[in-house]
Amino acid sequence: MSTTNQDEKYVPLTGYSRMPEEVMREELETLRDRLSRRRSIRMFSGDPVPRDIIETAIRTAATAPSGANHQPWHFVAISDLETKRKIRAAAEEEEREFYGGRASEEWLDALDPLGTDAHKPFLETAPWLIAVFAQRRGGEQTGQDKKNYYVTESVGLATGMLITALHSAGLGTLTHTPAPMGFLTKICGRPKTEKPFVLMVVGYPAKDCQVPTHALIKKDLSAISTFV
Repeated sequence: MSTTNQDEKYVPLTGYSRMPEEVMREELETLRDRLSRRRSIRMFSGDPVPRDIIETAIRTAATAPSGANHQPWHFVAISDLETKRKIRAAAEEEEREFYGGRASEEWLDALDPLGTDAHKPFLETAPWLIAVFAQRRGGEQTGQDKKNYYVTESVGLATGMLITALHSAGLGTLTHTPAPMGFLTKICGRPKTEKPFVLMVVGYPAKDCQVPTHALIKKDLSAISTFV
């Protein structure tokens, strides 16, 4: 009889059950339909979102695969208004430089259909900001100091799962990436061995929320995949 002693190198796989193919199709279509309605939003309600909802979303994100299972991520969940104000001020400073000359004309042309500019009121309006940091060093256990591997890929996967979890709970999100984002390290009190990866804006969509028509354009399966 197999056991699950922590000293064993392998343990039995759990959590999977083989489904009939028709059930597989139904499950995937349900998930695809739900996620196909996800949009990045910039118009948030100020209505509060319970902390335990955010905690569960982060726990879900933290189940993502990672290089050597080192889990090289740290999530700073921010609801404090003064901290959000500091982040907005710092982000808008970087954005003014971006739109005022740092960005190429090609980049600005690509952003034009989205209607974005240096003004970021949602950083204060939304009830939660989640700053995601990528850790260069860490390990599979808390307090270790090992080199982490495939950090960008791992944190990207976790961020995708975070978005999925939040959307599944009926929350709107925006992946905000002002460049550079070094100010997040200071404001959030994180060590220099961590690099800001993304600032996730989280909350309920405003009642009058609109999204750019441009965002509805999605490539066909034939354009994004090849089956060999």
